[in-house]
Amino acid sequence: MESISLPYYAASATLPAALPTFDEIDNSQDIICDQSARKVVGVGDYFIVKYGLAVDLTEGENMMFVEQLATVPVPRVYALFRHPDNKKAYIIMERVAGKHLETEWPLLSRSDKEAISIKLRSNLDELRQLQSPGGYCSLGQRPLLDGVFWTDGTVDTIAGPFKTESELNEAMIQKYIFNNLPLEKAHFYRRAFPFIFRCHPPVFTHGDLQRKNIMVQKVPISNDGDEVSFDYKVTFLDWEVAGWYPSYWEYSRALFACGRWNDDWSFWVEKILEPFLNEWVWMDMLLKELWS
Repeated sequence: MESISLPYYAASATLPAALPTFDEIDNSQDIICDQSARKVVGVGDYFIVKYGLAVDLTEGENMMFVEQLATVPVPRVYALFRHPDNKKAYIIMERVAGKHLETEWPLLSRSDKEAISIKLRSNLDELRQLQSPGGYCSLGQRPLLDGVFWTDGTVDTIAGPFKTESELNEAMIQKYIFNNLPLEKAHFYRRAFPFIFRCHPPVFTHGDLQRKNIMVQKVPISNDGDEVSFDYKVTFLDWEVAGWYPSYWEYSRALFACGRWNDDWSFWVEKILEPFLNEWVWMDMLLKELWS
């Protein structure tokens, strides 16, 4: 699957209930996220709806792509479309059972964290085996959607797609210049990047691996008399920036998202993902400048 025909609606026989109406979505009080041009709400027992002018339907396509070609758990997508009047994009998806790993993490034992990390590692290793259609790109060989390449549509070439890692490196430098950061530092990056960011093949990458984007559900797997054994089901959320990025990208972005480093999550990131320590140092420096 490279892309799908939009709008998309799942077959009625596969739906758990009738799709929510615009009024039901707009009037939902189950607000999960409310930003200026992007909102996420729950509707009834079965649906989560992400909608707004800043929502990219590629996120839904990414989830469908992963569901079809891998065993990595993602929310099932029921509909992808734009409102006929205001052009807001709508992604109607499955309401996944469980709790956000972010809220559960402080309550977990070390053995629980290890079990979850092993499962995440297996899922992400599988994800990285999904073959690129050619180079570094989003689904359908479209531009990359990570904020590193965002220019609000004013400089389309910065987001790719890219045939080579060198082209992607140059795009990061162009974004640095676009942000009106020091030109001499940009020249320094241009001299340094060929020695740091090289020989990294494109691998399929979630791109925003944070605990808030992982749902966990504790499920019983056996009952031996009075003792019940449990396992964890994990589901990955928020696929809006996914695509084929250099192999160091997932680790670097996940570690950067550790923020204040105020708990042990960074330790487990190194269990979940192959570490790219040198590349992370440089990405950390670049990202902090871009977001400053």
